[in-house]
Amino acid sequence: MVSFNAVPLSETVSVAGQISPTDLPGIARAGFKSVICNRPDGESPGQFHYRDLAAAASQAGLTLAYLPVVTGRVSQQDGQAFAELLQRLPAPTLAYCRSGMRSATLWALSQAERQPWPALVQRAAQAGFNLSGVAQPTLAPHP
Repeated sequence: MVSFNAVPLSETVSVAGQISPTDLPGIARAGFKSVICNRPDGESPGQFHYRDLAAAASQAGLTLAYLPVVTGRVSQQDGQAFAELLQRLPAPTLAYCRSGMRSATLWALSQAERQPWPALVQRAAQAGFNLSGVAQPTLAPHP
């Protein structure tokens, strides 16, 4: 039984809410090769910390990366760091936070140089994430 809910945003990136160490074998079986934790350790009581996931990810054959972002404070620089992780990590990638919203925001910001912002906001909305309150990045998309 899979207890995580991966929401695809692109062919290579999906997002989810908080995962547990016991979810990692299922995440690997679902075809993911890497996981990005966007949740700062200690954000809420009972949350699984990054270190709790590291050993289980390794045992499941997954690459785990840590890019903690405080809710409501996602910046363009965070989006660029997310883009760098996506370039470096094996795909497909599952990014998670408490609800998936921060991870979806980071994904959109990471793609802002490649795709028009309105299209990214629309794709996120189709996946159930409202990014209308996120400021459009100042980076211009590349043709």
